[in-house]
Amino acid sequence: MDDTPVVDERRRGRLRVFLGAAPGVGKTYAMLDEAHRRAERGTDVVVALVECHRRERTEAQLAGLEVLPRRVVSHRGIDVAELDVDAVLRRRPQVAVVDELAHTNAPGSRHAKRWQDVEELLAAGIDVVSTVNIQHLESLNDVVEHITGIEQRETLPDAVLRRADQVQLVDMTPEALQRRLSHGNVYAADRVDAALSNYFRTGNLTALRELALLWLADRVDEGLERYRAQQGIEATWPARERVVVALTGGPEGATLVRRAARIASRGAGGELHAVHVASGDGLVRSSPARLAAQRELVESLGGTYHQVVGEDVAAAVLEFARGLNASQVVVGASRHRRISSLFRRGVGDAVVRGSGAIDVLVVTHEQQPRPFGLPRPARAALSGGRRALGWLVALVGPPLATSLLLLLPHQDLSTDLMAFLVVVVVAALAGGVLPALAAALIGSLAVNWFFTRPTGRLTIAEPANAVALAVFLIVALAVSSTVDRGARRSREAARSRAESEALSVLSRTALLARDPLEEALRHTRETFAVESVSLLEREEVSAPWRLVASTGEPACTRPTDGDAEVVVEDLTCLVLRGRLLGAGDRRVLEVFAAQIAAVRQRQRLRAEAAQVRRLEEGDAVRGALLTAVSHDLRTPLATLKAALDSLCATDIQLSGADRAELLESAAASADRLQALIDDLLDLTRVRSGAVEPQLVVVDLEEVVAGAVGDLAGSGDGARVRVDLPPDLPPVSTDPGLLQRVVANLVQNAVRHGVPAGGSAGGGAGGGAGGGVEVVASVSTEDARRVARLLVVDHGPGLPGPAKEQAFTPFQRLGDRSTAGLGLGLAVARGLAEAVGGALTAQDTPGGGLTMVLDLPLAGHAHELLEAPAGSVP
Repeated sequence: MDDTPVVDERRRGRLRVFLGAAPGVGKTYAMLDEAHRRAERGTDVVVALVECHRRERTEAQLAGLEVLPRRVVSHRGIDVAELDVDAVLRRRPQVAVVDELAHTNAPGSRHAKRWQDVEELLAAGIDVVSTVNIQHLESLNDVVEHITGIEQRETLPDAVLRRADQVQLVDMTPEALQRRLSHGNVYAADRVDAALSNYFRTGNLTALRELALLWLADRVDEGLERYRAQQGIEATWPARERVVVALTGGPEGATLVRRAARIASRGAGGELHAVHVASGDGLVRSSPARLAAQRELVESLGGTYHQVVGEDVAAAVLEFARGLNASQVVVGASRHRRISSLFRRGVGDAVVRGSGAIDVLVVTHEQQPRPFGLPRPARAALSGGRRALGWLVALVGPPLATSLLLLLPHQDLSTDLMAFLVVVVVAALAGGVLPALAAALIGSLAVNWFFTRPTGRLTIAEPANAVALAVFLIVALAVSSTVDRGARRSREAARSRAESEALSVLSRTALLARDPLEEALRHTRETFAVESVSLLEREEVSAPWRLVASTGEPACTRPTDGDAEVVVEDLTCLVLRGRLLGAGDRRVLEVFAAQIAAVRQRQRLRAEAAQVRRLEEGDAVRGALLTAVSHDLRTPLATLKAALDSLCATDIQLSGADRAELLESAAASADRLQALIDDLLDLTRVRSGAVEPQLVVVDLEEVVAGAVGDLAGSGDGARVRVDLPPDLPPVSTDPGLLQRVVANLVQNAVRHGVPAGGSAGGGAGGGAGGGVEVVASVSTEDARRVARLLVVDHGPGLPGPAKEQAFTPFQRLGDRSTAGLGLGLAVARGLAEAVGGALTAQDTPGGGLTMVLDLPLAGHAHELLEAPAGSVP
């Protein structure tokens, strides 16, 4: 009996780890207490391995729990008891208790580390409850050695603990742990004084406790981020202090960074992030040297530096902060003059207005403006070409309108104002607010000078004219503002439509494309106008990145190689190379990345499903093979053995006729065994792809004649009628393999072509009788011409679904004979496909079954080649 454990890959077990802040805090006790709690609920729990270290209370916790024996490994003459993985797999409990996850196994063990043993149990679908101390984590190894002065030789990769489904901290104050140590609850009495004066000093225990709390806080924060992403929560949840400082490249940047760093350091686990918003037109408006110095300052203070592209600086900063779940944004006080602030809202004001739940700190600095100065013009929402055209209309339009009105007969003031209003509207449509405002001012001055009495002076004699000019200015300003807002809304609507269309195309690509991953990457590259898009994956968090697919050149092999990257999850990253992306583009890119990750996940699921189907088919074939071999091979073997035993018997006198009959029976049984074994070998070759056809150009008539000639010795050849047209074109095939296919089909048709009784099937036998026809013609299949060979019988035939089932190995389809394994048609189809043909089954008109074999025609007549000698047996 095979005792090899059977691994269930359909469900992965869950890992729960009790994380100890220091040795002796009671993590093993807590683990066993959890085991009792689950056992009381009816869960099947076993203790696979527990290290009690001679602690009475811990040993008492084992009472009432099933404890599996350990596996003894001899190393240098010493017997070491280790976890017996095979014993746990054979026992297959619901939950296994395995202590000390970071333990190093003795040489000669199944795995080098105990956490690798646990991984095997989890892969088998067994839940595991384990323990580990904070000093055993790989990332903290050097820190713990620096604090305690003791090197930890047994370490655990952080990724293993991060993958755990639950991590529970077992904590205790340094004073309480020292009391436990003094009472002898941790070590023997002779080791207490040394422990208290070395490793278990108050400072060491406090530092280890803080390390454990900080590590677990990071783990909790990761879980919070995953929950917000899964639930689609965009609102800020300030669970920890994340400070974003907005850098413009101005001289005040260093002041802002230091102020933000002090805020972030007030609480444990605080994070500092600096962001600079670059202009989308590619123009550099900040000092690169100053930005580089500020980036270096940020990184020296333990923060991270980011650069995004955006037209609206405040909106880009807030979008970045919300993406990080930031709790506070630090901006500098505006450097604009007070007069300018009347016409243009500063970045700090815009951030405050749009911050929502995020706190905003506006930091004053020495670079704030002096009381007086001229304002800088505000940027329009239109393109540079349209702004230039608007200014041209504003400067040239009023003089042209004035000249035209002076040439015409004198009109009243309202007519003159309407003409200038047309100029203002055109300037507004072309360039927005500022050109329209300039056209209105110039137009009002022209009307006042040329058309308002007294003319030639900037004075107005009649109050009605003053009111008309004031109304003209108000209307001009309102029209220009409306046009500017319309331009902004039009741009936003166009971008929204473009984003929706891009996402719609990506969704259709994921559903309909032949290679959805490649098409999705190509669509992403075209949408964001970048040089290349690469999808990276890694097996685990600590493993290096691996390039899965890419489009464009050069491909990126690491996230840092690109200009923009989106980490969809810990193991999947989308990297773009070619240009920096704005904050709005990054938001769309995250949606693209999620879609691409879903496509990749579907590919993996399809591959796993295909693998499962192959395994199921293999199991079905193996089961059918065992059934067929146990039945069909036993009969000729039994006949052969009986005949040989009779011939070898010394106590039986056999006549010459009896001896000849026995020899004939033995020979027939041996031939039958040979035929069965040949079928099995042929099926194995076909399924493994080991058939290598030698394609030549041959006449189909020669191959059919050779196949039918093989039946002459058995007397079945007389029941086969061959009708091939003399002008049938040659075919390109392997004549030896094709002859075996045709012979197989003809033999099968002769056996089953009985008008009544029996059944045609994959090698089934049904009795003799019935005529078989072999005919051929030229047909068109899928827009190509093929030679179609038909093997027609007039037996009982097969119902619709059974026609395709007949080509499945070991299918007898109700056959009462034991002449074969049911491999004939399976082998025939495999060989036919190997030589480039196709084999199907159809109903014969009037009853029966017709096998249709389509073969590719050869080229022109001058390409006809001689078949190799001996290729047609």
